[in-house]
Amino acid sequence: MTDQAFARSPRPAPCPSASLAVPARLTWKDAGGAVRFTSVRTREVSESGVVVECDSSVALPLYRLVHLQVEKTARDVSGLPQQLRAGRVLSAVWQVAPCKPSTGTPAGYALRFMTEPMSRDEARRAS
Repeated sequence: MTDQAFARSPRPAPCPSASLAVPARLTWKDAGGAVRFTSVRTREVSESGVVVECDSSVALPLYRLVHLQVEKTARDVSGLPQQLRAGRVLSAVWQVAPCKPSTGTPAGYALRFMTEPMSRDEARRAS
């Protein structure tokens, strides 16, 4: 996935982000109400959202609500926002990357957290 994959649609207000590759899991309910999940890897993380790469053949529609949870083994990684250390974070699919020719499904997603970002003071107190 290239950095230009998400360049086509408008971006939210800039928030400092960091390149950070950690394993995570997305869970959501499909149209029939069944719980679905897939493993992903973060690519870029900020206090307001994250870009994830998805190797499985999962197609999530724009604006789908999902829960993002970083794997327990990666929660202590330096640079990870406090809300991702705490557990599941409700997020919305903000942008969808172009489809991979091999699977016909998107290569990744940009997710916006549906929670308020923690201030630096709040983050220090929580850790």
